This record gives sequence, C-alpha cells and structure tokens, in this order.
Amino acid sequence: MKIGDKVRFIHETGGGVVTGFRGKNVVIVEGEDGFEIPMPLTECVAIDTNEYNFQKKSVVAKEEPKRSAQAAVVQPTAERRVTEDVPAVSYRPMERPEGERLNVKLAFLPMDEKSLSNSRFEAYIINDSNYWLYFTYSTMEGRSLYVRGSGMLEPDSKLFIEEFGREELNGMERVCVQLLPFKQGKPFAPKAAMSMERRIDTVKFYKLHLFRENIYFDEGALLYDIVVDDKPIKEIFTNADEVQRVILEKKMNDEGRLRKGLHSKLPKDCDILEVDLHADSLLETTAGMNAFDILNHQLDVVRTTLNEHIKEKGKKIVFIHGKGEGVLRNAIMQELKRKYPRCLSQDASFQKYGFGATMVIIK
Repeated sequence: MKIGDKVRFIHETGGGVVTGFRGKNVVIVEGEDGFEIPMPLTECVAIDTNEYNFQKKSVVAKEEPKRSAQAAVVQPTAERRVTEDVPAVSYRPMERPEGERLNVKLAFLPMDEKSLSNSRFEAYIINDSNYWLYFTYSTMEGRSLYVRGSGMLEPDSKLFIEEFGREELNGMERVCVQLLPFKQGKPFAPKAAMSMERRIDTVKFYKLHLFRENIYFDEGALLYDIVVDDKPIKEIFTNADEVQRVILEKKMNDEGRLRKGLHSKLPKDCDILEVDLHADSLLETTAGMNAFDILNHQLDVVRTTLNEHIKEKGKKIVFIHGKGEGVLRNAIMQELKRKYPRCLSQDASFQKYGFGATMVIIK
C-alpha cells in the first residue's frame, strides 16, 4: 500500500485515497468529502493502485527577501513545494458480490444514553448493497401514510432521516418504507419496487439494553430489518375490530348449532371468558399516552378481570394480546407469577387465536 492507492474500509462503510502514513500501523485516508481519516492498516484493503491518484494540495511558497537589486531570480526555500498537475478522480465504491442482494434496515439511536427517559432519538436508513435507492419513510395512520423522510441513498451507506421525541412515539407504531433500486451508469439486474410495513415496538425505546452494539454505528442502536437478501419483510397486522367480529360470529354459529340439536350437551369451552387487550379495543383514543401508559392500562384490565373471577374455581379466561414482540404476553406472565401463583396458564387454542392469546384457569 502506498500514497495514491485507492482503499476500502473492511469493517466500516466508506474508503478513499491514501495520502500518507502515521508510524508503521496507521494509514491516512482522504475521503470523498476531503477530510483525512487515520485508520489502522489492518482495517483497509487496497482496491486500485494506479487509477485513483488525487490532486495534491499545494503549500504557499515563501520567498527569501532580495539581498541586492541585482538579484534577478529568487531561489526557493526548503518550504517551497511544487504542486503536481495530476487530474483528480472522485471516489467510486467497489462493488461486492454479496452486495448484489438488497439488505436494508431502519436504525434508531438515543441522543442521550445517560438520560434515556428524557432523550430524543435519531432515525437512519441503512443500505447494505451495491444499489442506489430512492426511498420514502412514512408512518401509518389507519391505511393512510404520512411521509417523514425521503431521498436517494447511495450504495453501502446510511442516511439520517429525522430527529424525534417521546411525544411522537405513539404515532410511530407502524411505519412504511418504499424502495426503488437502481444503478447509475452501468447495466444491472432489475429489481422490483418494494413497499414494506413494519410494526415498531415503542416500549423498546424505554430500555437501554435493547440499543445494541452493531457494525453500522459507534453507539448502540435499535435495528429493524426492512429487506433481507432481496426478500421484503412482511408482517401480518390484525385489526382488533375484525378479531372481535370473528369471535362474535363464531359464538353465534355455536349457539345456532346448539339450538338445532347438533350437540347433546354444552361444549366444554362454553364458560370461557374472552378479554381483548388490544389498545384500540380498550381505549377510545390513545392521544397523549405513551407505550408505557398503554401497557399499564392493559395490565390493569388483566388484574381487574382476575380479581372479579378469582373465587370461580375452574373458570377459564382467555386474554387476547396479539403476537407482536411479546411484551404484553411477558408482562401478563410476570403478573400471574407474582400475584396469582395458584392460577394456571397456557397458550390458548391456536386454531381459534393463533399465537396471540393466553388462557388462565382459576384454581
């Protein structure tokens, strides 16, 4: 590796042109923005040694004062340097074979890790591929979108989208990222435009240990995959009203079969009490409430329901909490362990509720 070589960083995004060395183990790299970065020699790999020379900076020449009127030529001092007239070539990222597959992430970072409860946050989009990306980043209100950021993202780079506070978390539980991949100035394998919806667990913004070390930032970050190896992340969003409608329809169908004499006795599950814990089912509005407030309200409903039926031995109560990230389910299990140790719990019927419900049996 020598001055003028083009290098790429191994474990960080970026690279540039070698402008000098510091000792035996540190190389000075000038990036596209003109800043010089000291990097360990072991963290750089030379990718072009001839083509990427750079325009050297000139130093203003200092001339010695004339000693006599007859001096026709001023001799240059040791500080005079001649600028080499070499054409500058801009930085061009080297494509990687694995970069032909799209990998895109969202990242959230706290601005003040030492005071997380009062910290604001930054949102970034990360492009870990050889493709350029036109993107939009939006939050979802019902089926409508509200664009919070858009632009063009270079290959192998990350881009700051916005700064936001805790008061905005309630409106960020569902986000939508739309992407249009392409390459500039060269042929490329076409990839379809993509639109992905993701559920953001806003409770995680209250837990510092969930902002984990990563290869993209020096600080801990909360990362969400958007595209993994060309495959968009797809999530199933359930609507509380729709779940309630399906449950009511099933109850009516069961009652209809009983009236027609299709069953000689009541089914064993006829005494099951179903409690829907989805926020939009319990509350008329969540305006002014953060994720922590909503979670506490849901747990209050669990406690009230259990206390009302605690003397009804054999009573079965199904709490419908949804699959999500498992935060509410874990909170319910902890509550049962601490305050209702004699109650039994198990996953409710998968056929009826999927993975999103827990049954509690009063003992």
